[in-house]
Amino acid sequence: MAITANQVKELRTQTGAGMMDCKKALQETGGDLAKAVDFLREKGLAAAAKKAGRIAAEGAVVAAQSSDGTTGCIVEVNSETDFVAKNDLFRTFAAAVAEHILAHNPADVTALLAQPMADGRPVADHVTEQITTIGENLAIRRFARYGGTGKVAATYIHMQGKIGVLVEMEGAGAARAVEVGRDIAMHIAASNPLALSRADVPAAEVEHERQIYTVQARESGKPEKVIDKMVTGRLEKFFAASCLLEQPFVKDPDLTVHQLLAARAKELGGPIVITRFTRFALGEGLEKRHEDFASEVAAQLR
Repeated sequence: MAITANQVKELRTQTGAGMMDCKKALQETGGDLAKAVDFLREKGLAAAAKKAGRIAAEGAVVAAQSSDGTTGCIVEVNSETDFVAKNDLFRTFAAAVAEHILAHNPADVTALLAQPMADGRPVADHVTEQITTIGENLAIRRFARYGGTGKVAATYIHMQGKIGVLVEMEGAGAARAVEVGRDIAMHIAASNPLALSRADVPAAEVEHERQIYTVQARESGKPEKVIDKMVTGRLEKFFAASCLLEQPFVKDPDLTVHQLLAARAKELGGPIVITRFTRFALGEGLEKRHEDFASEVAAQLR
């Protein structure tokens, strides 16, 4: 089949491999992008081990947190352009939505849109009003809310809403570990872990990695008897890079996140356990509307 330049470009973006290698991989896999990524990894030609969603849509991820630190939330509100995302009206609206989620704990976005805000009108009506006022389509895409009795919630927003993280902790030391929670949230923003621990990594994902490493080991020409050891070693590296508790802590790479929590637990007089986390990268998986700045300004003036 004919391979297009756009297919080659997309594969290069995901893997960092050379143009000709990408073209060959696509030809070998019949144009299947996911299989082409695996093909390049098996040949040792892919620069990245995992595919990242395309960061495309504009808007912001915003956070809200209760005064006692027990509850927190993050919400992604999308706009069509970055020009609008920096608008004070948009920012104020997004912050109000986050505060509403914190206070009313909707089950999902559909439930959120039906809930009345302070003036008695549903959230959906306020979205429509913002669209009319700002002159651009807006959407509340997703949110996460954690916390409750015996819990501690920490949030972190990176680059004015490009990335948002929410972490939930519990344990005797957690109530006094607000700063630790924020540090962990910052770490998650930077390191983008796949799971909390290796037990939380989906079995299908582990098996997929195992198959890739097995092909890589055989391609190296090593004897069959050492291939299992090579695969096991590479899986250990995969877990260390992908699981939050095993990752080197960004502020002190000599400690893993698990070791950091253990050390702080001794200082704070009780265990600190991370129970779950959510990381939103603005627009991941969404297609971006392509406009230059002049067109964007002209659109706003119209």
